[in-house]
Amino acid sequence: MITILAIESSCDDTSAAVIRDGILLSNVTASQKVHEEYGGVVPELASRAHQQNVLPVVDTALKRAGVRKEQLSAIAFTRGPGLLGSLLVGTSFAKGLGLSLHIPLIEVNHLQGHVLAHFVSEGKPDERHPSFPFLCLLVSGGNSQIVLVKAWNDMQIIGQTIDDAAGEAFDKCAKVMNLPYPGGPWIDRLAKEGDADRFRFAKPNIKGYDYSFSGLKTSFLYFLRDQLVQDPDFIEHNKADLCASLQKTVVDILMKKLRQAAKDLHISQVAVAGGVSANSALREAFLDYGRRYKAEVFIPPFSFTTDNAAMIAQAAYFKYQAGEFCPVDAVPFAKTII
Repeated sequence: MITILAIESSCDDTSAAVIRDGILLSNVTASQKVHEEYGGVVPELASRAHQQNVLPVVDTALKRAGVRKEQLSAIAFTRGPGLLGSLLVGTSFAKGLGLSLHIPLIEVNHLQGHVLAHFVSEGKPDERHPSFPFLCLLVSGGNSQIVLVKAWNDMQIIGQTIDDAAGEAFDKCAKVMNLPYPGGPWIDRLAKEGDADRFRFAKPNIKGYDYSFSGLKTSFLYFLRDQLVQDPDFIEHNKADLCASLQKTVVDILMKKLRQAAKDLHISQVAVAGGVSANSALREAFLDYGRRYKAEVFIPPFSFTTDNAAMIAQAAYFKYQAGEFCPVDAVPFAKTII
């Protein structure tokens, strides 16, 4: 019997999950509200909040799973990428608990965890999981990538943003419209009430499968600047249409490159992962892609879109079976690596 406790602390969510023989038993997350008034995550505040949250979150995850710490086979943790201060909290806690229980440690790449979230099982009869190889569109506040997934331990980035990520573009444009942080969910909510074809914004022409969102952000900013000269209340009068048009542009950019990659590589299975995979327009675009091109699409449950320990637990379960453990002196890393 393989029972693993996983800890995720890469940014501003403290999460812990327990997986046993490939079945998720619990997944608990504590979010941090302290960053809202600053319009973005403050690293020092995030690491302090992790220190406060990690023990109760782990305790709750174990209790919900009905597992005692003495029954654990291994401790998994997010090693990176992410905020170093936040990662250090999760890494240090995992090391301390692992040493006290004399059980091995498993380090997990945060981005690989998002991709492998599609293999998380809660023991339900109607669950679907992709088969290899498949393409995964990984989109979040810090990453926009197309990943060719050949196996659970063989992933290749074939396209990525050369500047801003899609989630970052959403948040920055939302800030210009005076929407609360994080802006992505607010744009999604308001877009449901707007006309997505009302306004048009710049779409980049980047070679290959790479993305660029800085031009869109600049186009959006300059458009608002010009309109506000004529109507100081332009944003308030057109907020829903602005959100809908912006969201449609971002989704169009993302899907165009994914469609091309799937066509070129002759891959019929596509998945989406990361925080932006919770966006309703992107989820609908994936379903439409599946209908139009007779492809198999995989969209994660909302609980597995944001940073969560369930995906770390799943990645760790694969690693445990392969005997891939890490030394106690492993240090976290901030840079994006997959």
